[in-house]
Amino acid sequence: MIKLIEVEPGKWRVDKPRHQPARSDLPLPNVISDIMEPTEQVDGRFYTSKRAFRAVGRANGLIEIGNEKQKPKTRASNSRAVKEARRQSLKTAIEKYRAGHRT
Repeated sequence: MIKLIEVEPGKWRVDKPRHQPARSDLPLPNVISDIMEPTEQVDGRFYTSKRAFRAVGRANGLIEIGNEKQKPKTRASNSRAVKEARRQSLKTAIEKYRAGHRT
């Protein structure tokens, strides 16, 4: 329901409800729960606790996808010799192009 408020004689303003914050006033509004839907693990039992589910998986040597630690990627062409060979190849190509050699 829209309410009009008379600010001055002959001037009206729409009274809008105050904006409520989307977050809670609780000290920890973003807590991730340990509870989950009953899920079957490799031992045939159903678990509703994430902690227990993961503990059984780790005990059986399983890795949970998305939580494994990634190995850092290394470029094979980081050596000084490879970089120098690349520079020399580009320099030769530019010199040939300037000399009028076209393929």
